[in-house]
Amino acid sequence: MKTYTTQMDAAKKGIITPQMKDVLEMETISEKELLKGMAAGSIALPANIHHKNLKGIAIGKGLTTKVNVNLGVSKDCCDFDLELGKADMAVDMKAHSVMDLSVSGDTRAFRQKLVEKMPVMIGTVPIYDTLTRTGKKGYDITLEEWFETVEIHAADGIDFITIHAGLTQKVVKSIHTNPRLTGVVSRGGAILMEWMIKNNKENPFYEHFDRLLDICEANDICISIGDGLRPGCLKDATDAPQIEELITLGELTKRAWARNVQVMIEGPGHVPLNEIEMNMKLQKKLCHNAPFYVLGPLVTDIAPGYDHITSAIGGALAAMHGADFLCYVTPAEHLRLPELSDVKEGIMASRIAAHAADIANGIPGAMDPDIKMGKARFELDWEGQFEVAMDPEKAREYRASSQPEEETVCTMCGEFCAVKRTRDVLIS
Repeated sequence: MKTYTTQMDAAKKGIITPQMKDVLEMETISEKELLKGMAAGSIALPANIHHKNLKGIAIGKGLTTKVNVNLGVSKDCCDFDLELGKADMAVDMKAHSVMDLSVSGDTRAFRQKLVEKMPVMIGTVPIYDTLTRTGKKGYDITLEEWFETVEIHAADGIDFITIHAGLTQKVVKSIHTNPRLTGVVSRGGAILMEWMIKNNKENPFYEHFDRLLDICEANDICISIGDGLRPGCLKDATDAPQIEELITLGELTKRAWARNVQVMIEGPGHVPLNEIEMNMKLQKKLCHNAPFYVLGPLVTDIAPGYDHITSAIGGALAAMHGADFLCYVTPAEHLRLPELSDVKEGIMASRIAAHAADIANGIPGAMDPDIKMGKARFELDWEGQFEVAMDPEKAREYRASSQPEEETVCTMCGEFCAVKRTRDVLIS
């Protein structure tokens, strides 16, 4: 008989859940450390009770850096089969979660398909879906309609939901006194800000946060508290509105933990390299070491078409200094809905960033595949290199596309191969 309400409640009671057993199989953390981190809130294990085929994955202190893949349809590009293909690719390429951001069509049917077939965590933004579901303008949504959508997503088995509960009236005023170059770039943040201003009311998810916690506790949903005022350009990074909202996110975190509801904190955004470490440490301090989920950060604004690279640079540095969860960015960011090829590039860029950070953070075993690669390269063992590569298929294609005269080397150096020369001198 189940004797706990949520994963956090189980951890506080010293109970190892089936999902925790999954985590212990894939991480090097000890059972004691996992329970301690989850009880304290520094580790989150999103696992909705209705997501039956979920394999538990945890995010936070002492764990490997995780990668999320965003997908979903829009009015202009509404092909649910294509999005399911992206989800399958995400799982095949070892992403740890999928977020459905669909804003058109039969979103519930698609969401239910995702939950039914995906073994990884599923996240959503109910604020978007409320507009799609009701067909109303954002400012015409009622309080009941906001929460009805959350309840629907809970019943559908969504493991974590992004809710921009920290965008209060006080924070909105901060935007007026601290003008921004790009204003509000968060879709959820912009929708709620419009609702608040046009209705002259407080953020419904802030004012009725306990009602949100009721739903999350009953279904064991992790709240990913959204950063409605994340900077949308380098000029706006680390400004007063962003920090004002972050302080509120920290307050909401403690309220959620008191109800045994798990929390992640979402973070920027567009941040210059020299401000990333400060942003990570500030979040951890103000939000009591809750797991940090970042979009990027993107370290320059002028590389559309290459933002998977600008994001990977920022993501590696962010994860080295405290970020726990990287939301992938594709080459299509800021330009269009990503295609399958964009999704692959985005996943690989984020996985590389996450792995680089795990090595820098001294995660036990993180460097093991790199050591295997170094050994295979010195032995001129091409098959061994492919086996340990993050993307064996691409590595094989490149190798096959340009064959050398001597099969042990490559066409970059040929007879001038330093490794072959060294082996001939040292080993022969």
